[in-house]
Amino acid sequence: MDYRQLRYFIAVAEELSFSRAARRLNISQPPLSIQIKAIENEVGTALFSRNRRKVELTQAGEVLLENARRAVQQLEYTTEAVRRAGRGEAGTIRLAFTSSVPMREAFARMLRSFRGRYPDVQIELQHMGTGSQFSALADDQIDLGILRPPIALQKNRNIKLTPLWRDRSRLFFPSNSPLALSDAPVEMAELVDQPFVGVEPVVNCGMHEHLMTLCGVAGFTPRIEQQARELNTVLGLVSAGLGIAVLPECYACMAMPGVSSRPIAGIDAESWLMIAMRDRSLSALLQRFVDVACNLEAADAPGLVPPRVTDGRVNAERAKTSKAR
Repeated sequence: MDYRQLRYFIAVAEELSFSRAARRLNISQPPLSIQIKAIENEVGTALFSRNRRKVELTQAGEVLLENARRAVQQLEYTTEAVRRAGRGEAGTIRLAFTSSVPMREAFARMLRSFRGRYPDVQIELQHMGTGSQFSALADDQIDLGILRPPIALQKNRNIKLTPLWRDRSRLFFPSNSPLALSDAPVEMAELVDQPFVGVEPVVNCGMHEHLMTLCGVAGFTPRIEQQARELNTVLGLVSAGLGIAVLPECYACMAMPGVSSRPIAGIDAESWLMIAMRDRSLSALLQRFVDVACNLEAADAPGLVPPRVTDGRVNAERAKTSKAR
């Protein structure tokens, strides 16, 4: 039995009339009778009892009607689910993110917005370091990643990067430090004699490289007294008085006891969180997610021009219209 035959059978069973069922199906009666007879031959039993005055379902026909309705409903549901998937409105997205990403309000807003538009899409979230995300993308273990890639990883031509959220850095220091005497943006050149708590370079999260760039522009190499793999661990070491640290400004919301912070002056304190994907055509579903993520940021900052990304590499030229917060 195929889908068409099941529909024909259901129409006759509900109308209990071949002529009315034929009109309902917009076909002539002889082909309908032929298909019903074919079903009966296939199952080896009569489905209807017929006489000149009426048509009735046999017991076998009643069993088939119950199951036919369920089968047709499931097939129609499956067909529509496939169509939604083809339109990018259903399916699964495997999304990875670095540790600081969920701390941003924009991340929660992005997920709420996408789930509100496409409730049939399942998003599998994974906390993953930047280097691990690049490997997972290459091995097809994730579909998208949100990260702050260092220059070395930006040269990976198999990965496409799209700027997503502007991310300013902030200076964190012990609350009893003289740096706490002012709330004004701090110049990096003022920190030449300070001990730093840094992020291990092997983590490939981009913050070590960012610190080295900030200090290099200010004319010195930072004296790194201690390093850690996780950014929240860096903040804990600052609280312990081991040094100062440059971290994404979202860490200011953690309110770590014994830690204060100040903004860092200058355009060099600005970086970008990016959405990473394999360098190939996106499915309709992934394209919808990227569009939602990028359009939310554009709506929040209509005058903001992100850096250009070409061949997997971020153009080093800063957008002149960008303004430090």
